[in-house]
Amino acid sequence: MSVFPDAGATKAVLVGTSTYTFLEDLPAVSNNLNSLAEVLTGPTSWNLSRDDCHVLSEPTNAIAVMDALRDAADAARDTLLVYYAGHGLVTPEGELYLGLPQSRQQRVETGLQYSWLRGALLEGRAERTVVILDCCYAGLALGTMGPSDLAAQADVEGTYLLAAASETRQALAPPGEPHTAFTGELLTILTTGIAGGPEQLDLDSVFLQLRKSLSAKGHPVPQGRERNSNGQLALGRNSAFSRTPVSTSRRAGSADLRAWPDPAAIRSVEGFINALGQVRVTSGLTHSAISHRSGGQISTGTVSTLLNRKDLPRTWRTTSVYLTACGLPDEQLNDWQLRWEQLRSTLATTTAPDSEEKQARSQDTRTPTTWGRALRQLTRRRLRD
Repeated sequence: MSVFPDAGATKAVLVGTSTYTFLEDLPAVSNNLNSLAEVLTGPTSWNLSRDDCHVLSEPTNAIAVMDALRDAADAARDTLLVYYAGHGLVTPEGELYLGLPQSRQQRVETGLQYSWLRGALLEGRAERTVVILDCCYAGLALGTMGPSDLAAQADVEGTYLLAAASETRQALAPPGEPHTAFTGELLTILTTGIAGGPEQLDLDSVFLQLRKSLSAKGHPVPQGRERNSNGQLALGRNSAFSRTPVSTSRRAGSADLRAWPDPAAIRSVEGFINALGQVRVTSGLTHSAISHRSGGQISTGTVSTLLNRKDLPRTWRTTSVYLTACGLPDEQLNDWQLRWEQLRSTLATTTAPDSEEKQARSQDTRTPTTWGRALRQLTRRRLRD
């Protein structure tokens, strides 16, 4: 089953060079960076904060790029995504380096040596790493490596790699197009979806669609390498997915095959709130419909507040009612409550409880588990009524 990364424990670094002193300019690259950042920080994709999606346009030297990469690799605990667009260059020895504004052909010291990037990723602590390379060689004369060799050169242990493997400037950036061929197609998939595709746009599905679409347009076929079974990592929701409307009276015992978010993948408060929003999207219900299905236990405003808050809900009640009203299977509620309790426990060890929390605990001597069990029984009874 596809899984979204925890937004609060995920980082992205987007690097691109569009203007060169000694190589041909690639003006579409700047659009690539802005558009991809907009998608990754949007609600249909990873919903990253702007601080967690670092954009480096026209970096002056390799040190600036490496500093950003190392900071992100050190901070990311769930997923790290690294994207580069620009000229991909090859030394006479067959080593790959990424073009920067002052880069020259076959002069690795003028660009970003890929082995440096590889080392930073290997030293990182993220559970999953994704590398996307939209680069070319600026002509076959620059090296002897073919497209498949680019994927081998760029491969990193424990990483899912997507490489455009373009060999000419025209294939990288078709005249008149706002984006490069590879990234333009990637953006199309992430924004318009895949007709007949899965509910969530996992890496494997995106890669297959990229190969199909770019090949049909006569562009070089992208390459991919998977070294840690991350093909099920979702890059976004499939807006072209056809879902049967949610029935308000599902038969008891009927199988629920919808791709509900997995609470086990949540590692931060921000990720918990983001996952609650994914539950609503999966349910196909509006805020008012959720309120109605809760039997009036939570209002439309309460639903909105729950999905837009920045801190962890202090009690389990509202979250439990919300999840039940969305149609989350009963057997998954305990997993959600366990994750909520674990996050509360983690927060309690790092911050002193405020007076309001102390008062709430003094007035309620029952455990969260007891509350949750009683509340679920009451909610199911009201929903049946």
